[in-house]
Amino acid sequence: MSSEPAVRAEGLVKTFGDVRALDGVDLTVEVGQVVALLGPNGAGKTTIVRILATLLKATEGTATVAGFDVRTQANSVRRSIGLTGQYAAVDEYLTGRENLRMFGDLYHLTPAYVKERSAELLEGFELTHAADRPVRTYSGGMRRRLDLASSLIAKPSILFLDEPTTGLDPRSRLGLWEVMKELVREGTTVLLTTQYLEEADQLANDVVVIDHGRVIAHGTSEQLKDQIGGDRLEIVVADPAQIDEAKKALSTVFSGDALVEDNKISAPVTGGSTVLVDAVRALDAHGIPVADIALRRPTLDDVFLSLTGHAAEEEKADPNAPVSGRRRGGRR
Repeated sequence: MSSEPAVRAEGLVKTFGDVRALDGVDLTVEVGQVVALLGPNGAGKTTIVRILATLLKATEGTATVAGFDVRTQANSVRRSIGLTGQYAAVDEYLTGRENLRMFGDLYHLTPAYVKERSAELLEGFELTHAADRPVRTYSGGMRRRLDLASSLIAKPSILFLDEPTTGLDPRSRLGLWEVMKELVREGTTVLLTTQYLEEADQLANDVVVIDHGRVIAHGTSEQLKDQIGGDRLEIVVADPAQIDEAKKALSTVFSGDALVEDNKISAPVTGGSTVLVDAVRALDAHGIPVADIALRRPTLDDVFLSLTGHAAEEEKADPNAPVSGRRRGGRR
């Protein structure tokens, strides 16, 4: 495996008039890894992807993809990547098989190779049964799978996925996650932007949090969660009148300040699952019945709230970046 990162960006700045969409972004994606870009609406995630995919030029900074400079070696970058944007870019009047053939033709792949690769992708994405039907008859999940398949027609080593599961139902989303995991097992490097925090939790080796065009945190999902205090104990008291007494009884169990909301107490704790036993014993000693008790790890939602002061929002498009065509690439 090459020591050269699949993607490296240093000091990326992008301005649109007076708007500074990116403000000095550094990013590294190692070969064979999945890195997720997380950020609120308009944070600059899509702008980063467009620069790396050579669809936009950075105002300042440098970036390489597959060892090629995105500014001076754009054609080589495009031959090394696949790109799936926020909206499925397939022709609804063509069949699934014809869509794949069209993308193969655009990149001057041989008909024999395209035929073989199309059959392989249609089977892998569970679209063989619909391969010869017009795409306008496909469900949203089927269109998204075909869209991803078309970005893989030339076997790119690096895949950029910009909001790949937006608008899909939960079942389709889970199915697409399995497809992406299989791609990674086969050696594909993935840079993913997503509005679904669970998606980053499930798929990413490294999570990069973007806000106002800057990287404000990065690390594994677990490392980011640890930054905001570890486990939290949540207790629902059966009788709301006993909430203050319950809080006092649990004071030796908690490792930080407790939050009280109606008949629910939430507080940071240490010690893992043994804390549950200690809490139940303390409440029982004071004759306080509970309706529910649970030990909860922080979620990436909690990380978002802690780091940015607001929850993640759906990013329909980066408002700072102009609408641009989409390029696909890859190397046979």
